[in-house]
Order: sequence, then structure tokens, then C-alpha cells
Amino acid sequence: MNVAEKAIRSFVLFWALLGGLLLFLVVFLNSSSVVGGVFGSPIPGDFELTEMGVAIAVFAFLPYCQLTNANVTADIFTAKASPRWIALFGLISSLVAFMFSILLFWCMTQGMIDRYNYQYTSAILLIPMWIPYVPVLFSWILLFLAAIISIKEFYLDIALSRAV
Repeated sequence: MNVAEKAIRSFVLFWALLGGLLLFLVVFLNSSSVVGGVFGSPIPGDFELTEMGVAIAVFAFLPYCQLTNANVTADIFTAKASPRWIALFGLISSLVAFMFSILLFWCMTQGMIDRYNYQYTSAILLIPMWIPYVPVLFSWILLFLAAIISIKEFYLDIALSRAV
């Protein structure tokens, strides 16, 4: 593993931890708003912040799931497969993640540009709606890099299984 790959892995882990922290803050916000609601003063715009926070957090987890092979799989199809076939399926799924990251980065960039140009804001807090796109786009870049690392690893697994 080279220095760049180690740096990417470290940053992907850091990004996922930030996503977890953000999710914790969303839960705290919601809990505080419910308690405040009992006493007649809920937090205004809590659902807007929840919507943005959960979306950002979910996308922050994708690169980590790709690097650690923690994505949802249908193991029933691979339970009796050889390691070579499993590596081939992993390679195919990594290629799909690679292509998916490129496509969705482009689509979400267009969405962010539209939100910015048309000055969309949230209804209550008036948060510019292009802002949550920035960390999500960064997550797509990290997924792209994680998919490249996964492709390399699965390709090496296949190559090594042929040599054995």
C-alpha cells in the first residue's frame, strides 16, 4: 500500500467519523426539539436541519463502506462460490461504484448549480440549499477514490487466484 492510498484510507475513515458525529448531532437536535416542544418551545426548522444532516451523513458513509466491503450484499448467491468468483463479483461491484460515483457527482453538481442560480432556500431557516451539496459532492469524490482502491484490490485477488 503506497502513501497516497494510506492517506485516502485515513481520510475516508475521518470523513465517516465526521458523518457519525453529524448524525449524533442530528439526534441531539431532534431530542432537544421534542423536549422543547413539551414545554412549548421546539427548535424552529429542526426538520430542515435533520433532512440536511442525515443526507450528508449517509453520503459520508458510502466511501467507508466501499473500502471495507461493508455494502449490502446478497451472500446467499456467493455462499458456495470460490474466492476467485467472489473477487470477480467484488471487482464488478467496484466498477459499478466507480461509474456510479462519476455519474452522481455530475448530476449533483448540476443540482447544486441550479440551487445556487435560483437561490433556493429552506422554508423556515432560509438556509441556501446549495450548501448541503458541497459535503455530499466531496463524498462522491471520496467514493470515486475508494472504488479505484477496491478495483485494484479485487483485480489483484483475481490475479493471485489464477497464479495459485
